[in-house]
Amino acid sequence: MILSSGKITAQEFNCSVTVNDRQISGSTYDYISELPGEIESYLNGYRWTNDRYQDFERIGCNMQVVLTGVDSNFNFTAEVVITMRRPIYNTNQQSLKLVLSDNNWRFNYPRNKNLIHDDMQFDDMTSFLDFYAYIMLGFDYDSFSELGGSQYFSSAQSVFELGQNSGVQGWGRSIGAQRNRFGLITDLMNPAYEELRKAVYRYHRLGLDQFTIDPDIARNQIMTALDAIRENKRVTTNNYLFDIFFSSKYTEIVALFRDADVETRLGAYNLLRDVDPAHSSEYERLQN
Repeated sequence: MILSSGKITAQEFNCSVTVNDRQISGSTYDYISELPGEIESYLNGYRWTNDRYQDFERIGCNMQVVLTGVDSNFNFTAEVVITMRRPIYNTNQQSLKLVLSDNNWRFNYPRNKNLIHDDMQFDDMTSFLDFYAYIMLGFDYDSFSELGGSQYFSSAQSVFELGQNSGVQGWGRSIGAQRNRFGLITDLMNPAYEELRKAVYRYHRLGLDQFTIDPDIARNQIMTALDAIRENKRVTTNNYLFDIFFSSKYTEIVALFRDADVETRLGAYNLLRDVDPAHSSEYERLQN
């Protein structure tokens, strides 16, 4: 993380939370309207790192929670979509960094429950928030220094292990390339994907953040990063982390190369069509 001089007061996250409770009926659960504010206070109010952030450096994120069920003991089931952004340095813009879906959150939330952070104890509600807070921190720090997010991915793994030992649904180990908490943290902690993570740093810090200073040099750095991602994808078995990267970046990449010279645009098109065929139709714009 690159921190600026001057007075630094803000916490790491600037998250907003929405909760869709249309599938939950009955006045017994009217207090669920308090849940978005409780989650926001939990994520935004805790100091997750030893660094101090200025307001513009805070990690912007959104959490969309859809409650899908509840029982008489106030055990809720939910589906969640988390999006995260990072600032683009030398601009007033932000870059979409991460989009994650989790369709298997189960938690107990009775009236007046307090959300208390405790890394040593599993809680089906706060541990879920902890896990994804550390995941977001890891992705953010990876974009500012090579493998800079490792300690936060390690913290996420520790939270996952607490969940696994609890036996609560959603925290189990899965066989194969599962797109869930286990698959996510397993791949992030796997050295086989370190070249992808290094390329993510090059893409953001040496490319995106420098684009307004020298677009041609920035594009060269981005092309180098994309080529490294392609090579890493060829020698690994799971596509989950690659799909996470391109699902958040494909429109941005097209915008970055749209005004390049013909040779650069076509080189980017051929590389992107190879490494990310799922978004080929979007990359077609680079041929025009």
